[in-house]
Amino acid sequence: MIELLKDEIPSWEYIKQSGLPVVIYGMGNGADVIISRLEEYGVFITDIFASDDFVRGQSFHGKRVKRLSEIEQELDKFIVIVAFGTQIPEVIENIKSIAKKHTVIVPTVPVFGNSFFDRAFVSRNSDSLQAAYELFKEEKSRAVFENIVKFCYTGRLEYLFSSESKKDEVFENVLKLGSNEDYLDLGAYRGDTVDEFLKFSGSYGSITALEPDGKTYKKLSEHCGGLERFAAVNAAVWSGDGEIFFDKKGGRMSAVSDTGVKIKAVSVDSLFCGKAVSYIKADVEGCEYEMLLGAKDTIRRYKPKLNIALYHRGEDIFKLPLMIKAIHPDYKFYLRHHPYIPAWDTNLYCI
Repeated sequence: MIELLKDEIPSWEYIKQSGLPVVIYGMGNGADVIISRLEEYGVFITDIFASDDFVRGQSFHGKRVKRLSEIEQELDKFIVIVAFGTQIPEVIENIKSIAKKHTVIVPTVPVFGNSFFDRAFVSRNSDSLQAAYELFKEEKSRAVFENIVKFCYTGRLEYLFSSESKKDEVFENVLKLGSNEDYLDLGAYRGDTVDEFLKFSGSYGSITALEPDGKTYKKLSEHCGGLERFAAVNAAVWSGDGEIFFDKKGGRMSAVSDTGVKIKAVSVDSLFCGKAVSYIKADVEGCEYEMLLGAKDTIRRYKPKLNIALYHRGEDIFKLPLMIKAIHPDYKFYLRHHPYIPAWDTNLYCI
């Protein structure tokens, strides 16, 4: 992996070395982290802008939020840093349009944890990155791995866009769901991934959906209440059974935390108690590693198809594939990134 990146400059270093004014696109937690990280490199932002419809005279980090057109009138040349995530096609097209006029960098900020994908991170984890890369025998998966690593390192959009594919492709060519799958949906949210499963499976054996957030769980139950052989569980998935703290931020941002309210937690192994499961999807907000710890027996016994989020933590791209390989060495590994800025919705598929 070090060889792959030898001619690349990490995003944070590139921004500092450019000497150009730095303009942040977006407000929120991601922008907070990026601004703080830049200050560690001695880089201080010049301006902040938002999409025209969101500019209402507000301030962020002591600066008036502007429209891009205002900044273009004031500055000749500058770097735009995208500081939010989106899968909305119109917003992605707008970012592409901005990138035609300005240098755009999208630094990779961990959704959870503190591992920034910088020079030290790559050097420290080079062997593990290489070992994970070698698990992928399919040419497409290897290309996705290379491009995602380059994007996370450099923040360059061309690498991210080169890794994209539609979800239909992976369901049709890799997962190939049958008509009698026993499906476990971990992090089911309001039922959107249950709908996705039904779209590609048609009929099924059973569906079990876990959602830890109480309000979201209620909406999930209402959305899927008419399904036969469907069970909803209001719990977080974890390495074992018990209670864990949960930060109810609302929607998809709710997550296991060091503080918050205590909620029920279960492991896959205890939930199924030896009962067969043929397909597991897990997007559990940074708890994928703990989920796998608590699913070892189920995975060893039944070798279910796996669809695992691989983007919440910096280490996920190598740590999770290597762990699954250790649990069941017979899996075939596939990697896909579905349209999203930054490299969210990058998923590991195991068959």
